[in-house]
Amino acid sequence: MQLMEKLLFKIARKWVADNGSERTFSDSTVNRSRTGDKISLARHDKGLSTVINHLNKDASGNPLSAPMKASVTQMRKWDSRSQSKDSTERNLKQAMVELLKIKEKLSLPDSIIERSAYIYRKALEKKLTRGRSISGMAAATMYATCRESGIPRSLNEVSSACNIRRGSLAINYRVLLKELELSMPIASSVSCISKIASGAELNEKTKRTAATLLKKAEDQGIVAGKDPMGMAAAALYLSCLITGQNVTQAVIAKAAGITEVTVRNRCKSIRPLLDD
Repeated sequence: MQLMEKLLFKIARKWVADNGSERTFSDSTVNRSRTGDKISLARHDKGLSTVINHLNKDASGNPLSAPMKASVTQMRKWDSRSQSKDSTERNLKQAMVELLKIKEKLSLPDSIIERSAYIYRKALEKKLTRGRSISGMAAATMYATCRESGIPRSLNEVSSACNIRRGSLAINYRVLLKELELSMPIASSVSCISKIASGAELNEKTKRTAATLLKKAEDQGIVAGKDPMGMAAAALYLSCLITGQNVTQAVIAKAAGITEVTVRNRCKSIRPLLDD
């Protein structure tokens, strides 16, 4: 760190940056202030650390001299090293990158990644990440957040987006639930209908019929303890038979991210309701 201090002192003497006068967009001219990016849990340093960019220009936009450029390059290297000074920081840095990748692949809102980052930090504090891959735990926190927020994303979808085994994801998810005492709302099969119907290109009449079937199933306790995605897929397939829409079990299973066997088994549970 002594080298870092010397470099900073050297540059401070030779180059005093002028970032321009403060700007304000209100009527007040007394309390002028500069602000940076907002604090975000989705960044390993919460967005509080500074970053020395690679433009190699001064505040006026002029290129730096060769000696100054060499000094800034050296300072940039030490600045980067200081921000990842221990294993915890490095773990968080990689985990936040993984969470961002999953968010983009699953088209999730920014609020989801913030909550996922919070859960991951709690898991790291309790040392739940020991013996487990960073990508695996990041995937589990993202899946937990989706469940918590009522966003229909299946284990298969998340595991596929993260390129990890479904079984590993399920195990990590259960660890989070137990150790962090996360409370998950009871997932509704009805909320999964739109997602599956969109992927299978089903019409509104079929969707409404499926919703009615699932309501009956819920009233009779048929859906209790069963995968919401599987029940929604089965209801949609039976609704296709009712409305005359020609869609196979394979198409619906693919849209739901489950197997055809699951669709057939869940159909057996719901089919008796067609006689009511």
